[in-house]
Amino acid sequence: MRVGFVCALKIKSCLSCYPVRFFFKRLNCYKFSIVALLFFLSFTPENCFPDQNDIYIAKISSSINPGVVDYIKSGIQKASEHNASCIIIELDTPGGLAESMREIVMAILGSKVPVVVYVSPSGARAASAGVMITMAADIAAMAPGTNIGAAHPVGAGGKEIGGTMSEKVINDMVAHAKSVAEKRGRNAVWVENAIRESVSVTETEALKENVIDIIANDLDDLINKINGRRIEDKWILKLDNANKIILKESLRTKILKTISDPNIAYILMMIGLAGLYFELSQPGAIFPGVIGAISLILAFFAFQTLSVNYAGFLLIILSVILFIMEMKIISYGLLSIAGIASLLLGSMMLFENSAPGLGLSWTVFVPTVVIVSAFFVAVAGIVFKAQVTKPKTGAKGLIGEIGVAKTDIKPEGKVFVHGELWNATSKDTIKQGEKVRVVKVVNLVLEVELV
Repeated sequence: MRVGFVCALKIKSCLSCYPVRFFFKRLNCYKFSIVALLFFLSFTPENCFPDQNDIYIAKISSSINPGVVDYIKSGIQKASEHNASCIIIELDTPGGLAESMREIVMAILGSKVPVVVYVSPSGARAASAGVMITMAADIAAMAPGTNIGAAHPVGAGGKEIGGTMSEKVINDMVAHAKSVAEKRGRNAVWVENAIRESVSVTETEALKENVIDIIANDLDDLINKINGRRIEDKWILKLDNANKIILKESLRTKILKTISDPNIAYILMMIGLAGLYFELSQPGAIFPGVIGAISLILAFFAFQTLSVNYAGFLLIILSVILFIMEMKIISYGLLSIAGIASLLLGSMMLFENSAPGLGLSWTVFVPTVVIVSAFFVAVAGIVFKAQVTKPKTGAKGLIGEIGVAKTDIKPEGKVFVHGELWNATSKDTIKQGEKVRVVKVVNLVLEVELV
C-alpha cells in the first residue's frame, strides 16, 4: 500500500509540472477549436441547402400595379414557407407605379430564398419600374432579343415632372437604384444613366455593362446556367432534376389586377353611373342602385392607382347631370346631345395614353360610349314620354274620355264611360243615348259636354 501511495504522489507531481500542464491545455484548446469549427461549418450558407428541390416560377406580363405586388409577395412567401431552392420571376413590363415597384424590390431584397429575375420571352422588355425589379434580383438574366432601361420617372399620365419636384423625385430614385445595384454588385453608374437620361440597352449590352448576370435562351437553359451558383448570404443552388412549380394568381390578385386595368375601371365607372341614374329616374328598383354603388366604389379604388385626369372625370359627371336634366326639362334633345358630347370628351380625357400600359383602349372606349349614351337617352326618353302621356287610370284618366248618356242630363243624370256607370252633370241639356265627353271630375261626379 505504501509503494502504491508513493507512486501515485509521484505521478501527481509529474502532472503538476509546467510543461505537462501546458501540453494538456493546448490539447484541450485544439479540441475546442475543432469542435467549434465543425459546428460553424455545419451552419454556413453553403451547407444550408433547402429541404425541397423545387423552383417556383412567377410570370409578370403587365404593368406594375398593386395586383402584381400582391402576386409577387405571396409567391416569395410561399417559396420561403416550402423551403424552395429559388423563385424565378419571368418579367415583361413597360413599367408602372413607383410605389408598387418599391414594394416588389423590398420583397425581393428581404426574400429568404434566392430570387432570379428573367426578362423573357424574346421581344420582352424590363422598362421603367422593371429596371429596378431586375437590379434587385440575386441573379438577373435576359433572353435574346430583349431590352432593359428607360427608367426616367414621370408624373401622372406620363407627363414630365417639372421644377424642384423633378429634382427631388429623380434624386430619390437614383439613390434608391444605386443602393440596390451596389448591394447586388451591379453597375450603379449605368442604372443612374437609365434614370436620368432614359438609357436603354439590349441583353448583350446589359451583360457587357454588368447590368445582368446571364443570357439564357429559355427557362431550361436559365436553370442549367444558374445550377451550382453560390448566392451570397443564402446557399449554393442545387437544381439537378428540380421540380418546376408555376405560381397561379389567387382570386384576390386577379381582382386587384383586373380592377387596376384602365379599361375595366372605366367600364365599372360607366356601370356605376348608369345604375345610379336608373335608380334616380325609377325610384324603388333597388337592384340597379346597388350594382351602381358597388361598381363606383371599385372604380374609385382603381382611380387611386391610375393616372386619372380629373377634368375628364368631371366632364363625365356633367354628362350624367345633363341626362338627368333632360328628364325634368323639355329641351327637345338638346340636353341629351350636350350630355353625349360631354361623355365623349370626358372619356377621351379620363386616362392619358402617354403613361406606359395605363391607356384606355379605343376598342373599349368607343363601344362603351355608344352603349352608355344610348342607355341614358333611352331612359330619359321613356321618362319624358311618361310625363307627357295622358294618364290611363284614376280621375285624370277619365278626362277627355268619350261616353254615352244613359239618362237625360238636366243638368244631372248618368253616363256610361270607360266601362263604368257614373253620375254626371252638364251645363247643357243632353238627351239619353247621345255621346258625351268628360270635361272634369269633381268628387266622383263627372262634368260632361255634348260631343
